[in-house]
Amino acid sequence: MVFKVGGKMFALAPMIPFERINLKCDPQKALELRAEHSSVIPGWHMNKKHWNTIKLDGHLRDQKIYQMIDHSYELVLASLPKKVREEIG
Repeated sequence: MVFKVGGKMFALAPMIPFERINLKCDPQKALELRAEHSSVIPGWHMNKKHWNTIKLDGHLRDQKIYQMIDHSYELVLASLPKKVREEIG
């Protein structure tokens, strides 16, 4: 599955088995998350500076994963042209 905002990806996940998700991340924050959580690793098959893979292995609380999804969405949304952001609302 590919999730996009304004035509740009912010999340990718295999459907079967649903055991990981790739999320865009600020490079510095990506390093911090990887250092804090063994379930967060450099983006699998992605630019490892800007993407993390989150293993959905039960080691992270759902709320933390939701925060990372929100961060990814907001990061990509902020990178879009102003006109596109305004159209999205």
